[in-house]
Formats: sequence, structure tokens, C-alpha cells
Amino acid sequence: MVDAAKYEQDLRKGVLVLAVLSQLRETQYGYSLRQALAERGMPIEEGTLYPLLRRLESQGLLDSQWQAENGPPRRYYSLSDRGAALYRELETSWDSLATVMSTLLKGEER
Repeated sequence: MVDAAKYEQDLRKGVLVLAVLSQLRETQYGYSLRQALAERGMPIEEGTLYPLLRRLESQGLLDSQWQAENGPPRRYYSLSDRGAALYRELETSWDSLATVMSTLLKGEER
């Protein structure tokens, strides 16, 4: 029997960067980002999210800063200029890919 959950997990990994970038068009801290993704149907584990945020920041795609307003200090993340440009490119690529996949899944010809 094929484990569909593993294949679904692979699909999710492929879109995780785009999902995170899409929610960082507005500045957020890790927990609020995690909540926003979960509310929109893309739950993500802390052990996946925080290393991804650090990696994207080290690649120059995110900016971060510590803020301590009304509670403990939190690291807030936002798209850098490079991150915003990448987001726009990936969004365009996703739109094209989603159209192609929809056609393939429905069995239609172009």
C-alpha cells in the first residue's frame, strides 16, 4: 500500500517557502506567522518554521528585528527587497503551475 501522507508532505515542502513569503508581506513574529498559516490551511511545525525563517534571513530574503512591546521580546520578520522580488517571481510561477496542474488533473487538452 502506498503511503499518501508521505507524498502529501513532499507536496507541502515544495510550496512552504512561497506560503511563508506570502504571509510576510506584513511584518510578523514566528508564532503569529504560524497561526496565520494554520488559519489559512497550511499548518507548520515550529521545528520546521524557525529553521526556515533563519535560512531565508541568511539568504537575504527576510529582514528581522527584536521588539519588546507589551510582553517578552519577539523577533519580527518581514520581506527584504530581495524577498519581495522573489515572492513576486514565485507567485507568477505558482499561478502558471497551478493552471497547468488543474488542466492535467481534469484531463483536459490545452
